[in-house]
Amino acid sequence: MEVEVGLGAAAKTFRLEKAVCSHGLFMTCPNRWDPLSLSLSRPLRLPDDDVPVMVRISHPPRSASLRLLVHGVSALSPSQHHSLLRQVRRMLRLSDEDERKASEFEKMCGAMREAPDCVREFGGRVFRSPTLFEDMVKCILLCNCQWSRTLSMAQALCELQLELQRNSSNSSCMEDRDGIRDIAKGVASHLAPTTPAAKEARRKGGRCKTQTNLMTKFADVTPEAQIATSTGMEAVKLGIDSHKIHQLSSGLSSSDACSSQCDHQSRLASEETCETSEEDRKRGAREEPIVQIDHVEECWWDVVGNFPSPRELASLDEGFLAKRCNLGYRAGRIVKLSQGIVEGRINLNQLEEICDTRCLSSYADLTERLRQIHGFGPFTCANVLMCMGFYHAIPTDSETMRHLQQVHGKNSTIQTAQSDVEDIYGRYAPFQFLAYWAELWNFYGERFGNLSAMPLSNYKLITATNMKKKGSRGKKRRKLSS
Repeated sequence: MEVEVGLGAAAKTFRLEKAVCSHGLFMTCPNRWDPLSLSLSRPLRLPDDDVPVMVRISHPPRSASLRLLVHGVSALSPSQHHSLLRQVRRMLRLSDEDERKASEFEKMCGAMREAPDCVREFGGRVFRSPTLFEDMVKCILLCNCQWSRTLSMAQALCELQLELQRNSSNSSCMEDRDGIRDIAKGVASHLAPTTPAAKEARRKGGRCKTQTNLMTKFADVTPEAQIATSTGMEAVKLGIDSHKIHQLSSGLSSSDACSSQCDHQSRLASEETCETSEEDRKRGAREEPIVQIDHVEECWWDVVGNFPSPRELASLDEGFLAKRCNLGYRAGRIVKLSQGIVEGRINLNQLEEICDTRCLSSYADLTERLRQIHGFGPFTCANVLMCMGFYHAIPTDSETMRHLQQVHGKNSTIQTAQSDVEDIYGRYAPFQFLAYWAELWNFYGERFGNLSAMPLSNYKLITATNMKKKGSRGKKRRKLSS
């Protein structure tokens, strides 16, 4: 079914491409940006339904609304409709408060002659996840590793979620699980390698290759959490319908193999084409193969899965999760975060309710609450608070210091990075992060080309090594003081 999301006051300036491709989170599973159709696809959860629905978000030309194509459902209840719109608006920052910030940032940059063009044109929206929990976990995945490994860990978590989901809903369709697993890995492996971090080089990388009974890998938590997460899980089995396996193994491009789905998509494409100009119709004809790939996209998400929920992770054993998803020490932090949410010690709804981005006391309160969560240090907290809408603080790490040196000629250290950041971006208060990120995102674009047009197979190339200036790869790294 189709659902419309009104853009309201943002309709005149909003661009889906700019709103989505504004932060590296859009590259992480289960998000999938299509640079040809300029659409974002991913699974979303609906109330009273454990099985995620596939949602494709597009922005028709000259339209004041977004178009959501929701696969697999013919109707939505009022609560499901509200939940769907809330998640989409959160990802794209479409609230009245987000629009106010974007407008104020644009006016500020327009009045500053010294503001670079990349800052003026940034737009003031930073892509985030549909839920605060997913943002929190992905901020943990950003710590102490290269971008390729962050991508790999996010993908592994989504694949694990698919296994958990299939075990809880259908544990019977797996007579040839080894062959199916190999096909699934072959389809998904191009997204990102399972690269071990430098600080964990002595660990054995990769995922568990043996058949594992998930029921032996659950830790002791509350009975409610055990019941919610263990029902129906008897073994690790990846189940994919035989007709979908045939499509995957044959290249995922046969229109005969998915005629009913393609007919439906073709009708939608025809309706959309009729609303466009002659030039748009010609362009649509050239892009007709994109429509034929829509069912392939659906098959892809049957392989990758959705991002796991707190209940799906809360009862997992830390060691199993670390080995299965190559998370290292991050597994313990993610499990403890999930357990805290499931057991009620961490109330995410309450955190979002007290989030008043106009009040610094709210920032201080949220910082204190986040710091009480196991493993949430200054860098992780600053990133989570940025996702919640606070832009006056800039999370600093080695990437920040590299940017300060390459763009602003600052030889910053861990001790001086914050003061250097304030010297450069303080004039943008309270939107220091937006100005900093606009510069950094533009720098990525100069190194790797248009990020919104980059194929997903190249996402893993955004690494520290490739960010270095030409001719500097052979130089000895300067040790930073701790």
